[in-house]
Amino acid sequence: MKKLLFGAFVFLGCALFLSSCEKDGGKLPNIEFKTGSGYVSANDTLLGGTSFTIGISASKAEDRDVLKSFNISRSVNGGAAATVYSQSLSGSNGDNYTYDFNTVTDTTSGLSAKYTFTVTNRDGLTNQVSLTVVSE
Repeated sequence: MKKLLFGAFVFLGCALFLSSCEKDGGKLPNIEFKTGSGYVSANDTLLGGTSFTIGISASKAEDRDVLKSFNISRSVNGGAAATVYSQSLSGSNGDNYTYDFNTVTDTTSGLSAKYTFTVTNRDGLTNQVSLTVVSE
């Protein structure tokens, strides 16, 4: 009888534990380009040697899935992407993160540079936005 009673308590405890677990929706973190004066926020062609800024805003999509990292990579003329900036995120940056990436177009006319901005959350889910800047 004691074994039956013990088994019932164990079963009840497991059932309560499993039913109380929070379901994770698996939502991707949010990321978008900043727009407005002074920002490049879409594919563009600029004169060689021109300074420009690409801004991003990123935020968590779920309360518990804070942002963990941010990365910028650059691919030239369709080649392999190389990281040009990487940042681990914590504290208030885990909830919302903004960054302004300042760079200069190449002086070689026709060169195409694709910039990819990637944010990763606590669950390892990533979201990204990208744009291409062509030197004129």
